[in-house]
Amino acid sequence: MAEAIDSHFSASYAEARSKFLAAVRERSIPVESLVHPEKGRDGEELAMDVAREGDPNAQRVLILSSGCHGVEGYCGSGVQLATLHDEEPRRRAREAGVALLYIHALNPYGFSHVRRVTHENVDINRNFHDFSRPLPRNPAYAEIHPWLVPAQWPPTQENEAALMKFVAERGQAAYQAAVSGGQHEFPDGLFFGGTAPTWSNRQLREVLRAHGRRAARIAWIDIHTGLGPSGVGERIYAGVDDAATVARARKWWDGGGRTPVTSIFDGSSTSAFLTGLMWNSVYDECPQSEYTGIAMEYGTVPVMQTVNALRAEQWLHTHPGAPPEIARQIKQQMMDAFYTDTHEWKEAVLVQAREALLQAIEGLAA
Repeated sequence: MAEAIDSHFSASYAEARSKFLAAVRERSIPVESLVHPEKGRDGEELAMDVAREGDPNAQRVLILSSGCHGVEGYCGSGVQLATLHDEEPRRRAREAGVALLYIHALNPYGFSHVRRVTHENVDINRNFHDFSRPLPRNPAYAEIHPWLVPAQWPPTQENEAALMKFVAERGQAAYQAAVSGGQHEFPDGLFFGGTAPTWSNRQLREVLRAHGRRAARIAWIDIHTGLGPSGVGERIYAGVDDAATVARARKWWDGGGRTPVTSIFDGSSTSAFLTGLMWNSVYDECPQSEYTGIAMEYGTVPVMQTVNALRAEQWLHTHPGAPPEIARQIKQQMMDAFYTDTHEWKEAVLVQAREALLQAIEGLAA
């Protein structure tokens, strides 16, 4: 049993992609590969792979996506592969007239290179804006940007003291919000939302137009990691701040109070309030559809440890000539922050994802 669970997860993007493509082809599920303009860490081809299981004209579509934040794809790909090997939810989807749309590696570059961001250094989950309009500003981030990504790594004591002063005066929640809320002024900074649509943004919109324009109802489960208690999958509402839609998501996924659906709008989520989120694309590209979505956010390590891993990795990105041993340590720090390589953690991830998937199928069919 342990080996079966662990076999769904991979040690590299190339391995994950190979397993995913093999699984969909074994089941004769059509797959389209949107090839990325860059190459992977080991020179491999990168792609956003899209597979649709079910009636091409189905009125109900359930999206299961991975790798929005690159390195988080190690978890999300495992969930997708486990689903492909699990007949029960797939049978229920068929019987309910629900098509399953697997989007593997929304950000294949980050997945392969163990980065959270794209080859443009953009967080795609802050990139879905109308760029013809003024972009949101994050003045708190501007205050701390010079300390977040310092000129040397490890940072100096003075650098760390400046950040800790901010935390002491404003609180950890304010620090998390400043860092992760998204910003558009510092292209070399953290959580940069970009100044134009990324490759991933454009490709995802094409996928939604192709697979969602005929659907009356769309549900979306997007897999994330890096926030909250280890192994706990927080179900964060992913949609507009609309009471009826929030209520529908909570009805589908509440789990009898064991797994409440949280929201960035009412402060119940471990996530700060964010802008430019990916689910905006559904409203743009599939306006005819009733949409209901969540981000499944699995905890790994404490949030300050996660932020420090991101700081180190961003420094490494701007210092490609760093000593190999330091580079290796930083990349391992990133892996540890977004993927817990233990059987217990993986089992917890799959159990919760399966439950959420079955709940979404039932909700769509109702």
